[in-house]
Parts: sequence; C-alpha cells; structure tokens
Amino acid sequence: MTESAQSSIVIFEDADRAVEVRLDANQQTVWLNLQQLAELFERDKSVISRHLNNIYKEGELARQATVAKNATVQQEGTRQVRRSIDLYNLDAIISVGYRVNSRRATRFRQWATRILRDHLTQGWTINRQRFEENAQELEAALTLVRRAARSPALDADSGRGLVDIVSRYAQTFLLLQRYDEGLLTDPQAQSGGKLPTFAEARKALDGLKTELMVRGEASDLFARDRGDGLASLLGNLDQSVFGEPAYPSVEAKAAHLLYFVIKNHPFSDGNKRSAAFLFVDFLHRNGRLLNDVGEPVINDVGLAALTLLVSESDPANKDTMIRLVMNMLAGEGNE
Repeated sequence: MTESAQSSIVIFEDADRAVEVRLDANQQTVWLNLQQLAELFERDKSVISRHLNNIYKEGELARQATVAKNATVQQEGTRQVRRSIDLYNLDAIISVGYRVNSRRATRFRQWATRILRDHLTQGWTINRQRFEENAQELEAALTLVRRAARSPALDADSGRGLVDIVSRYAQTFLLLQRYDEGLLTDPQAQSGGKLPTFAEARKALDGLKTELMVRGEASDLFARDRGDGLASLLGNLDQSVFGEPAYPSVEAKAAHLLYFVIKNHPFSDGNKRSAAFLFVDFLHRNGRLLNDVGEPVINDVGLAALTLLVSESDPANKDTMIRLVMNMLAGEGNE
C-alpha cells in the first residue's frame, strides 16, 4: 500500500480478481475508473457505463457528488495524450454492484468500509505501530530473499548480489528506525522523473535486441511487443490523480517500471532482461545511474539478483518489493 497525504493505492482481492483502488481517507471514500469497475464486476465497460447513466438518470445518486475528474496519460499510436477520465466513488461503485453482482458488491463494500475505518481510526503516526510495520517489512523482504535463494536460476554471482541487497536494505531499515523517520513507504526521494515515450523505449530496446542477436544471446522474439502492454504501462506510470502524479518520484517510477515489466510480461520473450534494461535506461535518462562518486547505484550482479527477486516474489508481496527498490535507490541517492 502506497500512502500519501491525499490518497493512496490499495488492492481489493476477491477469488482470482485483484483491482487497484484509490483510497481517499479525507473524504472517507474510495475511487475507481470505468475500466476498474468493469474488472471488478467482470462486465464490459459498455454495460457498466449504461448502469451508471441509469443511476444518475433515475436520481438514485447525484453525479456531481459521486464523480471526480482525473488527468491521465494514454498512449495513442506513437503519441502520449493527456486526457481526463472520470473516477467513481464508493456510493456509485456499490450502486453499480447491486445491479450486476450483489455478492461482489457486498464483499467490496465490507472491504472498503474496513479499509477506510482502519485509516481513519488507527492512523500512521503511532510510534509502536511504526516500529511493528517496519519490522514486518524487513521480515517480509528477508522472506523473499530466502525464497529467491532456493531458486534453481540462482548462481554464485546472483547469490552475492542477494547478500548485497540484504545488507543495503537492512542498513536503510536501521537508519529509518534510528532517526524515527517513519514507515519504509516514505524514503527520502527525488521528485519528478521523466519517463521515456513509447517510441524512445522501443528504439532503446531494439538497439539492445540487435546487440544480443549479434552475440547469439537472443532470438527475434526478444522484446517483441505483446499487444500494447508496454505503451499502456508507460502511460499508467505517467498518470496523475487529483492533480498530483500517481508516482511522484524518480524512485517510485523506477521501482514500478522494473516490477511491472517483469510481472506483466509485455513482451513475447526476455521480459526480465528488458525490465532490467529499461530500469537502467530510466535511471540514466534522469541522471541517477551513478552516485556522487561516479559509481553505479546498483552493479550488474546486484541488478541481476534484484530482477530475480522480483520475478520469484509472490504478487501479494508487491508493495514490499516496490519499497525495497525505492529505499535502495533513495539510500544511494541521498548518502
């Protein structure tokens, strides 16, 4: 879960369905766009849109009270276009749910109510809770490392990379605790970060593919697009919510770029190598590939181990993996 002062992202899971949900604790509601509503209730967007129109037409809800505008970047051909999309709050979500799937609507309402109650009543500033959360994060990270260490794909170099990751992550954890700077979700980060356009990313990957094929290390399937996966991924990373970037820092963009390319498989082959390459390319484009003394923020062995760690991780541990990468990068960039 990525926390912020205005809103955060939480995951609703029911059976085999998982949907990212925008949480606004200040307004005591959650938000979904039309695509997410379609995924939640397993209906076409046209069906969901028709239900929403009927809800507002019949006066069941007031549109102005249940809809918010959200600026997002979409890939249209070779262009990245900024458009405004509608977000629907919990009242609208449940109203749609009663019309298409009352069981799932009930489960979602119960889940959303619990999430909102937890955020409003527990808070994130209680010292004891902060310590427990940090301890759980460290334990979760070490559990992931132990799992990756048992992978048949792990060789001696990658093993050394895992040791490096553990030591650096543990150091970050201890520094945060020593200075009581809060949860691992809030490292010192560099705001901004310019993502490559789809055309720029595609050109860079094509160059890598040519080099690998010359060396006999890749086939023609390497980094070949599966649909618009890469374009959509880059567009999602560049979107904004309520006027604020959804991924506001270099660290956040880099970590999510690495994770999503590995886990979403936007290419026919070579997703892990492509993810590592795009991760490094993004850092280079934003002047964060080298630290203050001119050394790489993460060497080849460490990057290979980190890529393997993400690949081997359970999707339920996504937040832990994202925080791990962000804190590693933030630590390197702020020493």
